[in-house]
This record gives sequence, C-alpha cells and structure tokens, in this order.
Amino acid sequence: MPKSRIRKKADYTPPPAKQATAIKLTSRSWVAPVMLAMFLIGLAWIVVFYVTDGSLPIDSLDNWNIVVGFGFIAAGFGVSTQWK
Repeated sequence: MPKSRIRKKADYTPPPAKQATAIKLTSRSWVAPVMLAMFLIGLAWIVVFYVTDGSLPIDSLDNWNIVVGFGFIAAGFGVSTQWK
C-alpha cells in the first residue's frame, strides 16, 4: 500500500493587534448602598405603620402607607437593575 502524504498545517499567525480602545466604565459603587437603603426604608415604613396601628408614619395616608412602603421597595428593585 502506498504511504499517505502528510499534510502540513499552516503555522498560526495571530491577527494584527487592534488599537486598544479606551472603554470608559462608569463607577457603579453607589448602586448597592442606595438599593439597600431603599429596601430598608420601605421595610421600616411598613413595620412602623403596623406597630403604631396606622397612626405613623403619615396619619392622613391611612392604608396608603403600605403602598408607600412597597413603593420604596420597588424603587430599590429599580435601582438594582443598574448594578453591574
């Protein structure tokens, strides 16, 4: 039987070096503290509302104080989308 011919692979040549583009990454170090603060404010708002039988934080809002507390919590989730 005839011997098969050995194929030589082409030597690896790296692609030409691209110019290093300056990627400006904004610092997002403010996201975690603001997110946690919003969560805690919302939780504290709801807890204070229940503990004081609805007379605090804002008496004129009545049961809408719960919505305000959940609004702070929702804002915390909204801020969390900025975390990278």
